[in-house]
Amino acid sequence: MEAVPASARSAAGGPPLAGRPPAIALRNVNKSFGPVQANRDVSLTVAKGTIHGIIGENGAGKSTLMSILYGFYEADSGEIAVDGKPVAIRSPSDAIAVGIGMVHQHFMLVENFTVLENVMLGAEGGAILKRGIAKARRELERLEHEYGLEVDPDAVIEELPVGLQQRVEILKALYRGAEILILDEPTGVLTPQEADELFRILASLREQGKTIILITHKLREIMAITDAVTVMRQGQVVANVATRDTSREQLAEMMVGRKVLLRVEKTEARPGAVKLEARDLRVRDARGVERVKGVSLAVRAGEIVGIAGVSGNGQSELLAALAGMTAPASGEILIDGRPVPPRADARTLRDVGVGHVPEDRHREGLVTPFPAWESSILGFHDDPAINGPILLHREKVIGLCLVMMRDYDVRPPDPMLKCANFSGGNQQKIVVAREVERDPAILLVGQPTRGVDIGAIEQIHRRLIALRDAGKALLLVSVELDEILSLADRILVMFDGTLVGEMPAKDADIGRIGLMMAGVKAEEAP
Repeated sequence: MEAVPASARSAAGGPPLAGRPPAIALRNVNKSFGPVQANRDVSLTVAKGTIHGIIGENGAGKSTLMSILYGFYEADSGEIAVDGKPVAIRSPSDAIAVGIGMVHQHFMLVENFTVLENVMLGAEGGAILKRGIAKARRELERLEHEYGLEVDPDAVIEELPVGLQQRVEILKALYRGAEILILDEPTGVLTPQEADELFRILASLREQGKTIILITHKLREIMAITDAVTVMRQGQVVANVATRDTSREQLAEMMVGRKVLLRVEKTEARPGAVKLEARDLRVRDARGVERVKGVSLAVRAGEIVGIAGVSGNGQSELLAALAGMTAPASGEILIDGRPVPPRADARTLRDVGVGHVPEDRHREGLVTPFPAWESSILGFHDDPAINGPILLHREKVIGLCLVMMRDYDVRPPDPMLKCANFSGGNQQKIVVAREVERDPAILLVGQPTRGVDIGAIEQIHRRLIALRDAGKALLLVSVELDEILSLADRILVMFDGTLVGEMPAKDADIGRIGLMMAGVKAEEAP
């Protein structure tokens, strides 16, 4: 099922690359962090007036390279040229001065400021603020009109949807004179319709002569919107190709170094008895704000139920309550038809067969200063099989951890290495392996492949399908719509703390799901 909007696909043709002068040229760039060489003799040319994608596994070096280009890091050696002229970029100010802007994955906006205040922040235009504001307003209106980036200059950021907040980030860069824009995972928090609109904006910027560098792990987006793509692996560039001359399958193989199955192969689900149920569940956050507003759902043995939605619409709070990490304000949770005590904690739920892959592996899934073997038994350390009457059976746990690391291809397979020293993808493998290998009857899964490379995604997805086929009940929360469509048997859509729709995955429609993710009720979504 195609997850890229039709209007985006037309952008992939782009301008011809031959003969176009370079906007950016990197030559033999090297960067090390202690013994780890993040970039190794990287050379890369980005043609002016094009959209250039950069892809690679976790730890491939793409983010480090862009951080060098934007001045967060300084290269150990190598050269950078902008518009054919060598430049020294030692800070973001240097990057901005030569026309490079960056739109970060997590927006760098002051939420209680207006659009205008955010755009001009740090570029106020002189000591007399009133004159600077008037001048900034005129320039902002010009940019909005010229690039089709309309947004109310007086709107407060926290009151805007994420799609418009992203426009503000782009306007900030353009206001500072950016001719080259770096976008880091720009669609991670967007609905399909908002992603469609972003692609329209990027195509418009390209037509106006701007150069776009797009960092994304979504191969569909690379194929839809870019003109050329660079593939990185283990700190090096392994391919530079015109997008029209490649395919998703070829790009995936170049990223990983082997053939990769891009879609999960699975049989029809055979749901059994209801294992997990929530009835009129309400959850408040630490400030007392109601984040889950009367949610009722059921998950059966032998099925995966996916919850789709833009991040921040109550999915995290729902998952935390079901896992025993947060006490619901009201409502009821049932396991195998039996109510869970209102104040049941995570240990209580683990004891009745509930596993949990948390959304935030750093805060909730691992203790990063611990070695891997210690994190591999978090939550299960009281198990008599590994814990004696006085001491933990340390050598046995280390041995079990080593087997688990090899089975899940954790790199390096070193149980003694601190969790903080693994890449994000390998940290995630440790968490998934710990929960799956305990053979839970019910598995709650939050963002299972966030920050995970494409080869590891394939493996994690296969493990989850195998659990389903073994008769387990899985509830999956993911902001990756492709992941929901690939894994789920039934899809629920969540908006503003409520479930606004449900459908079998085999009947799912991207446009309809996108509308529901934006708050349109199922019966109103065409």
